[in-house]
Amino acid sequence: MVYRGETFRGHHEPILDPALFAAVQEKLSTQAVARRCRLRGAPALLAGRLFDEQGHRMTPTHTNKKGVRYSYYVSQAALRKSPGPVGRVPAPELEAVVVEAMRRLLQGDASAPNPIPETDRELITRHLLRVTLSAKEVTLHLRKDVASSEPVAGQGENFAAPETVIAIPWTVPAAAPVKGIAHVPTHNTPMKPGRRELLLIAIAKARKWIKDAERGHSFATIARREGKTERHIRHLVPLAFVSPRIVTAIMDGTAPAGLTVTKLADNLPDSWAAQEQRIGVTQHASRAPAALNPPPYR
Repeated sequence: MVYRGETFRGHHEPILDPALFAAVQEKLSTQAVARRCRLRGAPALLAGRLFDEQGHRMTPTHTNKKGVRYSYYVSQAALRKSPGPVGRVPAPELEAVVVEAMRRLLQGDASAPNPIPETDRELITRHLLRVTLSAKEVTLHLRKDVASSEPVAGQGENFAAPETVIAIPWTVPAAAPVKGIAHVPTHNTPMKPGRRELLLIAIAKARKWIKDAERGHSFATIARREGKTERHIRHLVPLAFVSPRIVTAIMDGTAPAGLTVTKLADNLPDSWAAQEQRIGVTQHASRAPAALNPPPYR
Protein backbone atom coordinates (compact mmCIF):
# COMPACT_ATOMS: atom_id res chain seq x y z
CA MET A 1 0.00 0.00 0.00
CA VAL A 2 1.13 3.55 -0.78
CA TYR A 3 0.22 6.29 1.69
CA ARG A 4 1.54 9.85 1.40
CA GLY A 5 4.41 8.76 -0.77
CA GLU A 6 5.48 5.86 1.50
CA THR A 7 5.07 2.19 0.62
CA PHE A 8 3.83 -0.27 3.26
CA ARG A 9 3.90 -4.02 2.90
CA GLY A 10 0.43 -5.55 2.60
CA HIS A 11 -0.79 -8.60 4.50
CA HIS A 12 -2.69 -10.26 1.64
CA GLU A 13 -1.43 -13.02 -0.64
CA PRO A 14 0.16 -11.74 -3.88
CA ILE A 15 -2.02 -11.88 -6.99
CA LEU A 16 0.94 -12.64 -9.27
CA ASP A 17 4.18 -14.45 -8.70
CA PRO A 18 6.96 -11.80 -8.44
CA ALA A 19 9.10 -13.60 -11.01
CA LEU A 20 6.22 -13.66 -13.52
CA PHE A 21 5.48 -9.98 -12.92
CA ALA A 22 9.13 -9.02 -13.44
CA ALA A 23 9.31 -11.07 -16.64
CA VAL A 24 6.20 -9.39 -18.06
CA GLN A 25 7.50 -5.91 -17.17
CA GLU A 26 10.80 -6.66 -18.89
CA LYS A 27 9.01 -7.85 -22.03
CA LEU A 28 6.80 -4.74 -22.06
CA SER A 29 9.84 -2.50 -21.71
CA THR A 30 11.59 -4.26 -24.58
CA GLN A 31 8.56 -3.90 -26.83
CA ALA A 32 8.23 -0.22 -25.92
CA VAL A 33 11.84 0.46 -26.93
CA ALA A 34 11.39 -1.44 -30.20
CA ARG A 35 8.20 0.49 -30.93
CA ARG A 36 9.86 3.86 -30.32
CA CYS A 37 12.77 2.89 -32.57
CA ARG A 38 10.35 1.79 -35.29
CA LEU A 39 8.43 5.06 -35.12
CA ARG A 40 11.56 7.19 -35.17
CA GLY A 41 13.26 5.18 -37.90
CA ALA A 42 10.32 4.87 -40.33
CA PRO A 43 11.21 6.68 -43.57
CA ALA A 44 8.78 9.00 -45.36
CA LEU A 45 6.31 7.22 -47.63
CA LEU A 46 7.67 8.67 -50.92
CA ALA A 47 11.32 8.93 -49.90
CA GLY A 48 13.62 8.05 -52.82
CA ARG A 49 10.77 8.04 -55.34
CA LEU A 50 9.76 11.71 -55.53
CA PHE A 51 11.30 14.16 -58.04
CA ASP A 52 10.35 17.58 -59.41
CA GLU A 53 9.76 18.07 -63.14
CA GLN A 54 13.39 19.16 -63.63
CA GLY A 55 14.62 15.83 -62.23
CA HIS A 56 15.73 17.11 -58.84
CA ARG A 57 15.13 14.67 -56.01
CA MET A 58 12.69 15.82 -53.32
CA THR A 59 13.71 14.77 -49.84
CA PRO A 60 11.59 14.55 -46.67
CA THR A 61 11.98 17.11 -43.91
CA HIS A 62 9.88 18.44 -41.03
CA THR A 63 9.36 21.32 -38.65
CA ASN A 64 8.06 21.30 -35.08
CA LYS A 65 5.71 23.90 -33.65
CA LYS A 66 4.11 23.74 -30.21
CA GLY A 67 4.64 19.99 -30.01
CA VAL A 68 3.18 19.33 -33.48
CA ARG A 69 5.34 17.85 -36.21
CA TYR A 70 4.70 19.09 -39.78
CA SER A 71 6.19 16.99 -42.58
CA TYR A 72 7.25 18.25 -46.02
CA TYR A 73 9.11 17.24 -49.17
CA VAL A 74 11.72 19.75 -50.35
CA SER A 75 13.35 19.91 -53.77
CA GLN A 76 17.14 19.79 -53.81
CA ALA A 77 17.03 22.80 -56.13
CA ALA A 78 15.24 24.80 -53.45
CA LEU A 79 17.85 23.78 -50.89
CA ARG A 80 20.52 25.17 -53.23
CA LYS A 81 18.49 28.42 -53.58
CA SER A 82 17.90 27.66 -57.28
CA PRO A 83 14.61 28.86 -58.81
CA GLY A 84 12.06 26.19 -59.65
CA PRO A 85 8.29 25.67 -59.99
CA VAL A 86 8.15 23.42 -56.92
CA GLY A 87 10.07 24.12 -53.74
CA ARG A 88 8.41 22.64 -50.66
CA VAL A 89 5.12 20.72 -50.46
CA PRO A 90 3.27 19.30 -47.42
CA ALA A 91 3.86 15.56 -47.18
CA PRO A 92 0.45 14.35 -45.82
CA GLU A 93 -1.58 15.90 -48.66
CA LEU A 94 0.75 14.68 -51.41
CA GLU A 95 1.01 11.16 -49.97
CA ALA A 96 -2.79 10.95 -49.61
CA VAL A 97 -3.26 11.96 -53.28
CA VAL A 98 -0.74 9.35 -54.48
CA VAL A 99 -2.12 6.51 -52.35
CA GLU A 100 -5.73 7.26 -53.26
CA ALA A 101 -4.94 7.31 -56.99
CA MET A 102 -3.02 4.03 -56.80
CA ARG A 103 -5.77 2.22 -54.90
CA ARG A 104 -8.43 3.53 -57.29
CA LEU A 105 -6.40 2.31 -60.28
CA LEU A 106 -5.65 -1.13 -58.83
CA GLN A 107 -9.25 -1.69 -57.75
CA GLY A 108 -10.42 -1.09 -61.31
CA ASP A 109 -7.63 -3.14 -62.94
CA ALA A 110 -8.60 -6.78 -63.56
CA SER A 111 -4.93 -7.78 -63.83
CA ALA A 112 -4.04 -6.20 -60.49
CA PRO A 113 -2.94 -8.53 -57.69
CA ASN A 114 -5.62 -9.73 -55.32
CA PRO A 115 -5.75 -8.77 -52.54
CA ILE A 116 -4.37 -5.24 -52.87
CA PRO A 117 -1.86 -4.46 -50.08
CA GLU A 118 -3.58 -3.06 -46.99
CA THR A 119 -0.78 -0.79 -45.77
CA ASP A 120 0.18 2.32 -47.73
CA ARG A 121 3.89 1.54 -47.37
CA GLU A 122 3.53 -1.93 -48.88
CA LEU A 123 1.42 -0.48 -51.69
CA ILE A 124 4.14 2.05 -52.52
CA THR A 125 6.96 -0.49 -52.27
CA ARG A 126 5.29 -3.08 -54.53
CA HIS A 127 3.80 -0.87 -57.23
CA LEU A 128 5.31 2.63 -57.37
CA LEU A 129 8.48 3.32 -59.35
CA ARG A 130 8.64 7.08 -59.38
CA VAL A 131 6.62 10.26 -58.76
CA THR A 132 7.23 13.43 -60.76
CA LEU A 133 5.78 16.60 -59.26
CA SER A 134 5.07 19.78 -61.20
CA ALA A 135 3.12 22.91 -60.37
CA LYS A 136 -0.05 21.55 -62.03
CA GLU A 137 0.07 17.75 -61.84
CA VAL A 138 1.49 14.67 -60.16
CA THR A 139 2.76 11.97 -62.51
CA LEU A 140 2.89 8.42 -61.17
CA HIS A 141 5.08 5.76 -62.79
CA LEU A 142 3.70 2.37 -61.72
CA ARG A 143 4.98 -1.11 -62.39
CA LYS A 144 2.92 -2.65 -65.18
CA ASP A 145 3.92 -6.19 -64.27
CA VAL A 146 5.08 -6.53 -60.68
CA ALA A 147 6.56 -10.00 -61.20
CA SER A 148 8.71 -8.97 -64.17
CA SER A 149 9.75 -5.56 -62.88
CA GLU A 150 11.18 -6.44 -59.49
CA PRO A 151 14.57 -4.78 -58.83
CA VAL A 152 17.48 -6.77 -60.19
CA ALA A 153 20.15 -7.68 -57.63
CA GLY A 154 22.92 -5.11 -57.63
CA GLN A 155 21.06 -2.72 -59.96
CA GLY A 156 18.72 -0.95 -57.51
CA GLU A 157 15.28 0.07 -58.81
CA ASN A 158 14.61 -1.15 -62.34
CA PHE A 159 13.20 2.07 -63.80
CA ALA A 160 13.55 0.63 -67.32
CA ALA A 161 10.88 -1.99 -66.59
CA PRO A 162 7.46 -1.75 -68.29
CA GLU A 163 5.40 0.85 -66.48
CA THR A 164 2.02 2.56 -66.37
CA VAL A 165 2.00 6.35 -66.26
CA ILE A 166 -0.81 8.27 -64.58
CA ALA A 167 -1.16 12.07 -64.48
CA ILE A 168 -3.20 13.56 -61.62
CA PRO A 169 -4.23 17.24 -61.47
CA TRP A 170 -2.47 18.96 -58.60
CA THR A 171 -2.01 22.49 -57.33
CA VAL A 172 0.98 23.25 -55.17
CA PRO A 173 -0.30 24.80 -51.92
CA ALA A 174 0.64 28.47 -51.67
CA ALA A 175 3.51 29.19 -49.31
CA ALA A 176 2.61 31.00 -46.10
CA PRO A 177 3.35 34.72 -46.39
CA VAL A 178 4.66 34.90 -42.82
CA LYS A 179 7.73 32.88 -41.87
CA GLY A 180 7.06 30.23 -39.26
CA ILE A 181 3.37 29.64 -40.01
CA ALA A 182 2.92 25.92 -40.57
CA HIS A 183 0.63 24.47 -43.24
CA VAL A 184 -2.53 22.98 -41.79
CA PRO A 185 -3.36 19.58 -43.33
CA THR A 186 -6.70 19.24 -45.09
CA HIS A 187 -9.61 17.79 -43.11
CA ASN A 188 -9.78 14.60 -45.17
CA THR A 189 -6.09 13.77 -44.73
CA PRO A 190 -5.86 10.40 -42.93
CA MET A 191 -4.10 10.25 -39.59
CA LYS A 192 -0.67 8.65 -39.82
CA PRO A 193 -0.19 5.31 -38.02
CA GLY A 194 2.63 6.68 -35.84
CA ARG A 195 0.52 9.53 -34.47
CA ARG A 196 -2.45 7.19 -33.99
CA GLU A 197 -0.30 4.82 -31.95
CA LEU A 198 1.08 7.63 -29.76
CA LEU A 199 -2.45 8.86 -28.98
CA LEU A 200 -3.71 5.40 -28.07
CA ILE A 201 -0.67 4.72 -25.88
CA ALA A 202 -1.21 8.02 -24.03
CA ILE A 203 -4.89 7.22 -23.43
CA ALA A 204 -4.04 3.73 -22.17
CA LYS A 205 -1.40 5.13 -19.79
CA ALA A 206 -3.83 7.75 -18.46
CA ARG A 207 -6.41 5.05 -17.69
CA LYS A 208 -3.77 3.03 -15.87
CA TRP A 209 -2.73 6.07 -13.82
CA ILE A 210 -6.34 6.68 -12.77
CA LYS A 211 -6.60 3.07 -11.59
CA ASP A 212 -3.34 3.51 -9.68
CA ALA A 213 -4.74 6.66 -8.07
CA GLU A 214 -7.87 4.76 -7.03
CA ARG A 215 -5.61 2.24 -5.29
CA GLY A 216 -4.00 5.03 -3.26
CA HIS A 217 -0.98 5.92 -5.41
CA SER A 218 -0.25 9.63 -5.53
CA PHE A 219 0.57 11.44 -8.77
CA ALA A 220 4.02 12.12 -7.33
CA THR A 221 4.59 8.38 -6.90
CA ILE A 222 3.34 7.64 -10.41
CA ALA A 223 5.60 10.37 -11.81
CA ARG A 224 8.68 8.88 -10.12
CA ARG A 225 7.81 5.44 -11.44
CA GLU A 226 7.33 6.73 -14.99
CA GLY A 227 10.40 8.97 -14.88
CA LYS A 228 8.25 12.04 -15.55
CA THR A 229 7.33 15.17 -13.65
CA GLU A 230 4.13 15.30 -11.62
CA ARG A 231 2.97 18.16 -13.85
CA HIS A 232 3.29 15.89 -16.90
CA ILE A 233 1.17 13.19 -15.24
CA ARG A 234 -1.52 15.67 -14.20
CA HIS A 235 -1.60 17.12 -17.71
CA LEU A 236 -2.23 13.73 -19.38
CA VAL A 237 -4.52 12.15 -16.75
CA PRO A 238 -7.68 13.70 -18.33
CA LEU A 239 -7.10 11.46 -21.36
CA ALA A 240 -8.53 8.60 -19.28
CA PHE A 241 -11.95 10.23 -19.75
CA VAL A 242 -11.86 10.76 -23.51
CA SER A 243 -15.12 10.08 -25.35
CA PRO A 244 -15.42 6.54 -26.80
CA ARG A 245 -16.28 8.07 -30.17
CA ILE A 246 -12.98 9.96 -30.20
CA VAL A 247 -11.08 6.80 -29.24
CA THR A 248 -12.79 4.84 -32.03
CA ALA A 249 -12.10 7.62 -34.54
CA ILE A 250 -8.41 7.51 -33.58
CA MET A 251 -8.33 3.72 -33.98
CA ASP A 252 -10.06 3.96 -37.38
CA GLY A 253 -7.73 6.74 -38.52
CA THR A 254 -10.73 9.04 -39.17
CA ALA A 255 -9.84 11.53 -36.44
CA PRO A 256 -8.38 14.88 -37.62
CA ALA A 257 -4.86 14.33 -38.93
CA GLY A 258 -3.50 17.23 -36.87
CA LEU A 259 -4.74 15.83 -33.55
CA THR A 260 -1.89 15.31 -31.07
CA VAL A 261 -1.61 14.19 -27.45
CA THR A 262 -1.07 17.77 -26.31
CA LYS A 263 -4.05 19.13 -28.27
CA LEU A 264 -6.32 16.38 -26.96
CA ALA A 265 -5.28 16.78 -23.30
CA ASP A 266 -5.32 20.61 -23.13
CA ASN A 267 -8.46 21.85 -21.31
CA LEU A 268 -10.38 18.66 -22.08
CA PRO A 269 -14.11 19.22 -21.30
CA ASP A 270 -15.91 16.86 -18.90
CA SER A 271 -18.77 16.36 -21.36
CA TRP A 272 -18.21 13.80 -24.10
CA ALA A 273 -20.41 15.81 -26.47
CA ALA A 274 -18.29 18.91 -25.84
CA GLN A 275 -15.10 16.89 -26.42
CA GLU A 276 -16.39 15.57 -29.75
CA GLN A 277 -17.49 19.01 -30.89
CA ARG A 278 -14.12 20.52 -29.98
CA ILE A 279 -12.08 17.77 -31.68
CA GLY A 280 -14.36 17.62 -34.72
CA VAL A 281 -15.62 14.05 -34.32
CA THR A 282 -19.31 13.61 -35.16
CA GLN A 283 -21.67 10.79 -34.26
CA HIS A 284 -21.25 9.40 -37.78
CA ALA A 285 -17.45 9.42 -37.58
CA SER A 286 -17.25 6.26 -35.50
CA ARG A 287 -19.17 3.17 -34.46
CA ALA A 288 -18.92 3.86 -30.74
CA PRO A 289 -22.34 3.66 -29.02
CA ALA A 290 -23.76 6.61 -27.17
CA ALA A 291 -23.22 6.43 -23.41
CA LEU A 292 -23.56 8.49 -20.27
CA ASN A 293 -20.71 10.82 -19.46
CA PRO A 294 -18.24 9.62 -16.79
CA PRO A 295 -18.00 11.40 -13.45
CA PRO A 296 -15.61 14.38 -13.40
CA TYR A 297 -12.00 13.41 -12.70
CA ARG A 298 -11.18 16.66 -10.92
